[in-house]
Amino acid sequence: MIDLLVAGAGPAGAATAIRAALAGLEVVVVEPREGPIDKACGEGIAHSAAEYLRRLGVEVEGRPFHGIRYLDASHSVDARFRAGPGLGVRRTELQRGLRGRLDELGVAVVRARVSEVVQSASSVTAGGYTARYLAAADGLHSPIRRQLMLRADATARAFGASDPARIPSSYPRAARPAGAGGPGLVRRGLRQHFFVRPWSDLVEVYWSSLGEAYVTPVADDLVGVAVLTSARGSFDEHLRAFPRLLARLGDAAPASGVLGAGPLRQRVRRRVAGRVLLVGDSAGYVDALTGEGIAVALRTSAELVDCVAADRPEDYEAAWRRVSWECRALTASLLWARNRSLLAPRIVPAAAALPGVYGAIVNRLT
Repeated sequence: MIDLLVAGAGPAGAATAIRAALAGLEVVVVEPREGPIDKACGEGIAHSAAEYLRRLGVEVEGRPFHGIRYLDASHSVDARFRAGPGLGVRRTELQRGLRGRLDELGVAVVRARVSEVVQSASSVTAGGYTARYLAAADGLHSPIRRQLMLRADATARAFGASDPARIPSSYPRAARPAGAGGPGLVRRGLRQHFFVRPWSDLVEVYWSSLGEAYVTPVADDLVGVAVLTSARGSFDEHLRAFPRLLARLGDAAPASGVLGAGPLRQRVRRRVAGRVLLVGDSAGYVDALTGEGIAVALRTSAELVDCVAADRPEDYEAAWRRVSWECRALTASLLWARNRSLLAPRIVPAAAALPGVYGAIVNRLT
């Protein structure tokens, strides 16, 4: 029997499969999309995450960056990394590196979709395969998470059931979007690349009343621009809210189409349901504000494999919380301030006034 079936070949799923193969487990990856898989994201990988990928044997090409710069209309403050550079990497290049390593290890990647999950006391069947465990790495709006009623909404609570297996699989999916009705605004992301030589060795984060724009150098002649906002509108309309960034881009030609993602906030009650373990964005997501999604996904994927190898899936929830809590807490705190009209305009000025504190927070995250 297969030890681990992985649903999803994005960074979290691929890293989980690679780690499992290196641990001597038999693993199969099921992925419905044809690669390389792209996604609307900032494309900056923290130093710790880049080092972990190297330890997994994943080779990726990108452009190093050495810190984070916050900017608004009249302030700018830099925080340079102390541990080592991060890496700006096109998501498609990261996917090629991960897929190449899966091929080197002989891990089967099957073009299929997981539509139904059936569990027994000793196995789980999904996507036409039966395995001891299933790692659900099927993204921000995870169908597996929805099927197992693991979202933190009223649907599961209406049954008074602590065990998702007791909730009827035929019960209709909740109509309310994950994250809707919470105290914060519904935020989404848009991303596009531009042919221009990077003007800084830092990732720049431009702040305005509309949201944030992240500029990541990903090649010697290419930058990625990702806008996070709760406002409706086109990418070009959003860019007009960042005049300093527009001046930097000048007449640079677009190098890709616009991709979108969201709503970003995904509340999840727990990460384990029997023999199914959630990892990556499917395990819950606060916001892309701190740019640590890949790093958290890689750290938690390692914990998932350790729990599967030890045959102790019940330990994964605590492990996931332990390795992700600091990032989640800092992101939630910054997002809370971002959503307060009195505090939001003061975030960058405060960072500029207290550069040591700002630098310490950035280095703690990375």
